[in-house]
Amino acid sequence: MSQSNNYALPAPLLALLSQYLQEHVTPTIEIDPSQLAYRWVGGRTGHLQPLSVNLFLSLDDLQGIDVQKAKLVQNTRQFLKGYPANHVLMTGTRGAGKSSLIRALLQAYHSEGLRIIEIARDDLQVLDKIRAAINALPADCACRYIVYCDDLAFNGQDESYRALKSVLDGALDSEQDKLLVYATSNRRRLLPQMMKDNLDIYNGQTDEVNPYETIDETVSLSDRFGLSLTFHPMDQQTYLQIVQHYLNLEQRKISARIDTDIEMDVDGENLPDKIRMDALRWASERGGRSGRVAYQFSRYWSGKTQLAIEDRKS
Repeated sequence: MSQSNNYALPAPLLALLSQYLQEHVTPTIEIDPSQLAYRWVGGRTGHLQPLSVNLFLSLDDLQGIDVQKAKLVQNTRQFLKGYPANHVLMTGTRGAGKSSLIRALLQAYHSEGLRIIEIARDDLQVLDKIRAAINALPADCACRYIVYCDDLAFNGQDESYRALKSVLDGALDSEQDKLLVYATSNRRRLLPQMMKDNLDIYNGQTDEVNPYETIDETVSLSDRFGLSLTFHPMDQQTYLQIVQHYLNLEQRKISARIDTDIEMDVDGENLPDKIRMDALRWASERGGRSGRVAYQFSRYWSGKTQLAIEDRKS
């Protein structure tokens, strides 16, 4: 037997080693600055999948959130100009436009170098690899990358949030000028805060020497986002204004395609009574008013109107 074979691993062990490496080693990440958006797919050993982005949504389409929009735009413009900017956490009521703001930012600023990388909460372990790939881009690359994590929240046993903490603030190289994290969540603190934790402290029923550190840990992640934007439930007037805005957009699209009179005349200052009542009923059935609900109603009404027009023609 040759000397080289004395150290050869048995075939079953080689197979197990190969399987382990496939499951735990992340392939080399390559980023093309001309690609507007990526999504990470495939878990720890996955890859960045290029996205075909629809840039139809503009910042002007997002109404009723002017204060939050202005702050986010200001932060993003600072980032694109190479000035100091903050990671952003957007929290609050569902359907208020948090995720839509990210798409609208890309539509508004992709020509100025803005790029988006979408990553799921369960894949945050690869965030360091993505950061390294961005840092490896040529020095003259003018692109700036927002790592976007939608619906971010963790349970008490989830350790993946520590990778995010390191990128936000904590690692020696956490300060950088080409990557920011924008996250959305329905939970303001991201980690659960339990009443029983406070009760255990007050009653002395905890084994921890410094029990208040447990509470500090639950808020430490959200505190690392320099800019926090809160989205509140909207009132009826704002909801109806958003409905009218989207219906006006849909009406112009229909008029451009169909040479006929459109029954949903919403060009005035107020919605017709029937549309108004239907929009309010729609929101009631959906459990609340929001920009998302207004957009969904506009699609329902527009589709119903176009179908009625086609039925009359046939």
